[in-house]
Amino acid sequence: RSANAGTKGVSGVLIFSSGSASSGNSGQVWMGTGAATSGRGGAVAITVGSGTSGVGGEVRVMAGRSTINTGGLLSLVSGEGTATSSGAVVIRSLNSGTKGVSGALYFSTGSTSSGNTGSISIGTGAATAGRSGAVIVTAGSGTSGAGGTVQTFAGRSTVNTGGALSIAGGEGTATTSGSVTIRSANAGAKGVSGVLIFSSGSASSGNS
Repeated sequence: RSANAGTKGVSGVLIFSSGSASSGNSGQVWMGTGAATSGRGGAVAITVGSGTSGVGGEVRVMAGRSTINTGGLLSLVSGEGTATSSGAVVIRSLNSGTKGVSGALYFSTGSTSSGNTGSISIGTGAATAGRSGAVIVTAGSGTSGAGGTVQTFAGRSTVNTGGALSIAGGEGTATTSGSVTIRSANAGAKGVSGVLIFSSGSASSGNS
């Protein structure tokens, strides 16, 4: 650790780094705890200290850049449970204070100057002798104003057909396939249930 700073400075920087290499790979940096027998493995915690002025400090984890090949992989995996369940992975922003909003979450691929951008896949694993897990996307409830929206858009193209949006029930290879339900929720005591609108877009030249 670095020593505490004085009244007009900052505490010292800590740098953990391997050296550079002019030919070949640079060295690796490993951080971890040891294995445990008849006990639990130790935790690894990376945290930023709290402050009383300005925004909170950042935690950044970035894979390596390559100028001639694919960039480095960033993998975030929970622990394996060989006898029971594997560990959960939680990615969330903390609750806001009385005068703010909770932090946003962005899941996005980068842009590209030539070629296709990367895809985003969200799904559960396959199950043997059991049921596969559910995928749930919901907007939180609120006590003021309209409820939060859930929007799904396919990609836009300026030179070709726009992307397709497909909603399909699951295949039942031995019995019935899954149903697809599109409905508005029930209304309260003083309102009406939500409208369902199925429409094609307008066309400035040609048929809609």
